[in-house]
Amino acid sequence: MTPSDALAQLHALSDPAKAAEQAAYHKSSRTFFGVTVPQITELAKTWREGMDTPARVALADGLWQSNIHEARVAAAKLLTQARIAEDAPVWRLIASWVPQFDGWALADHACDAGERRLQADPARLDEVESWTTSPHMWTRRAALVITLPWTKQNFPKDQDLAIRDRVLGWAAGYVGDPDWFIQKAVAWWLRDLSKHDAERTKAFLAGPGQGLKPRAQREAAKHL
Repeated sequence: MTPSDALAQLHALSDPAKAAEQAAYHKSSRTFFGVTVPQITELAKTWREGMDTPARVALADGLWQSNIHEARVAAAKLLTQARIAEDAPVWRLIASWVPQFDGWALADHACDAGERRLQADPARLDEVESWTTSPHMWTRRAALVITLPWTKQNFPKDQDLAIRDRVLGWAAGYVGDPDWFIQKAVAWWLRDLSKHDAERTKAFLAGPGQGLKPRAQREAAKHL
């Protein structure tokens, strides 16, 4: 499977009306085909069959470089898998996409793939921590979105609790950021955490969280 072959399959499913709607919704000048995420997911699943990791990385790289919305979603879907042997090239490719994020949709699909690689090797959090001081807002946001799995454990181990506290430290540095996407990302992290670790969430909101915008505070406390 080459990137050209994959793009042809995506284009065959195109819907011009939906493409125009999606471009307007995402406020993007990028090319849209109007293909749905379930359709893309099914195609990516088919492409993965019988394809080794280097081939998947090469295909994902080519699709991402096309700069077509659905192709970039497909690139992320190709690499979204819990267990991947020899996954260093996968992580490197996903991390290389982060500085190119320019909207929440593609960023979230890519971070979904990246979450699995972080869980496979939490040492990669050292690299993610460097994103928190980036001048690029979407890179800063990605540091929280890609670490969301650590909000969801009901029975976290000591190392998982340490990671929660580490990311909450990053979030504390974000509370004064005026950008709503950053405020929303902090609120999202806390809201999900509150379902599994209410005490840490309450402590954050009573401390550094007081610096969040009121709307973000309300969202973070939604399930408390």
